[in-house]
Amino acid sequence: MANFIAIEGLEGAGKSTAVNTIKSYMASKNINALYTREPGGTFLAEKIRSLLITPYQEESLCDDAEMLLMYASRMQHVNQFIKPAINQGRVVVSDRFNWSSLAYQGGGRKLSFEKVKQLNDLLLGDFSPSLTIYLDIDPEIGLQRARSRNALDRIEQEKIDFFNRARDIFLTLVDNDKNAFSIDASESVEHVSQLINDILNKYCFT
Repeated sequence: MANFIAIEGLEGAGKSTAVNTIKSYMASKNINALYTREPGGTFLAEKIRSLLITPYQEESLCDDAEMLLMYASRMQHVNQFIKPAINQGRVVVSDRFNWSSLAYQGGGRKLSFEKVKQLNDLLLGDFSPSLTIYLDIDPEIGLQRARSRNALDRIEQEKIDFFNRARDIFLTLVDNDKNAFSIDASESVEHVSQLINDILNKYCFT
């Protein structure tokens, strides 16, 4: 059984909806899972999140600092929340995990995939989700969705090329991970939800 599930994707891909689909599925199986997000997930990690997503006029956040803050938040999250929960036999579902840094900082920020991966491997080692569901969407469509729901945060305000580069990394990651599955997030909510349920039935809880 998958004990750590990550939902990945660009802005507006429907990650929150996917998490709600998983919540309903888990409830139907009487599985009391824990749900979390990145950046964030713990008291201190949420404080770091506010630095990462809030645009400040007083000072811009440089790319390397952004990458390091992402991993500072992640390591707090992993060590204070995710690993303890898994060790207690719980299932953890996270809205984003390390793929987002590989894609957004490695691809979007042009810090290089290898540079971010070295930091990722140094800090996380072989710790990774037992299942990753990647929601693939054209960045233009995703950003239109994001704009329609609320004001864009600091990262959502990036230009379309940023998200195109991030998408390229996401697609490479899903193609090279046997524990990852890609879903066309431009399909209807009902169709996407059914595909998520199919993945959970076939690969996690049979």
